[in-house]
Amino acid sequence: MQKNSALKPKSLLLGITGGIAAYKAAELVRLLVKADIDVQVVMTAAACQFITPVTMQALSGKPVFMDMWDSSVGNGMPHIELSRNADAILVAPASADFLAKLVQGRADDLLSTLCLARDCPLLVAPAMNKQMWENPATQRNIAQLKADGISLLGPDSGEQACGEVGLGRMLEAEALFALVNAHFTPKLLAGKHVLITAGATLEMIDPVRAITNLSSGKMGYAIAQAAADMGAIVTLVSGASALNAPSNVTTIKAESADAMYNAVMSNILSQDIFISVAAVADYRPAVQHQDKIKKSTSSLTLELTANKDILAEVASLPNAPFCVGFAAETENLLAYAEAKRQAKKLPLIVANLASDAMGSDENSVTMLDKNGAHPLERAPKSTIAKLLLAHVASML
Repeated sequence: MQKNSALKPKSLLLGITGGIAAYKAAELVRLLVKADIDVQVVMTAAACQFITPVTMQALSGKPVFMDMWDSSVGNGMPHIELSRNADAILVAPASADFLAKLVQGRADDLLSTLCLARDCPLLVAPAMNKQMWENPATQRNIAQLKADGISLLGPDSGEQACGEVGLGRMLEAEALFALVNAHFTPKLLAGKHVLITAGATLEMIDPVRAITNLSSGKMGYAIAQAAADMGAIVTLVSGASALNAPSNVTTIKAESADAMYNAVMSNILSQDIFISVAAVADYRPAVQHQDKIKKSTSSLTLELTANKDILAEVASLPNAPFCVGFAAETENLLAYAEAKRQAKKLPLIVANLASDAMGSDENSVTMLDKNGAHPLERAPKSTIAKLLLAHVASML
């Protein structure tokens, strides 16, 4: 399977209107481009007072359009041509004035005309002072936009540029990126309950020392986010990780193997899919010392005892969910992974070399099922997550 065989590149037209939140659009474009989303920026005259077209062109890699009469568009109709090439239009920030334009169907500049002439979904990220947001006129406009099928992303509540605090500030770039990504993701797992483990476990020796591993949790978190984007109801049981919790995911912290086992078994009966990505320690200290062990000799001997095999126990349950395992190896990758799949009676296992994955933002994996090996070329873990879940959906 090639890296992009299950993923059609998406194209987004990003409209920027006048407001201090326009600075967030720069980071949003960077995130979108990094995720291989094609971005075409259109700016209003007011937007150019807050951030320059040169900045947006540098980040998007494309000329920025501002003029409805731009002669660089071959047919002389950029308000038609630009929207036809887009899978969606996002206006971020969307000022109170621009929201009113959308409600009224006005078309007095390029961006408002594009929105009126579109044949693709329209998303808006409102950004304004809290009094402007709370004004009855704005609230009437918001109700009408929803009735017209326009998707509202935000706003958020917090400190505003004017110094006041309340609803009206635009969502942060990371949150908008997650919502756009979710919009573009086919809902292959709609309504499915998915439980995922991620991250490293910490097996305490004493209050200041632990046995652990180098797992960052990035792969498991990427799968959790991708599953939520695909419409699943996702529970993430996370070991030690410094990552922010994925959007629209219920996250349970469980840093030891025992805590992770208990969290999984407490939630597993309602699940349709279980994906075991966490690097669970095979062993823990037989005795956990309540006080710090003082250094007194040149060596320290620890007695270790085996932890429970979470994946094996879940896979052996009556009416077990669809189970997916991960195998990180340093040698004989496919042989060891396939042996693990068969021993635990798993429909699917994902194999990768430990050196390729630990702490990295990218991964190269091979999916193994009863039909053989399905390699995925090296790609961002977010891409690997989508391809993996598309394969799971096809197996279901």
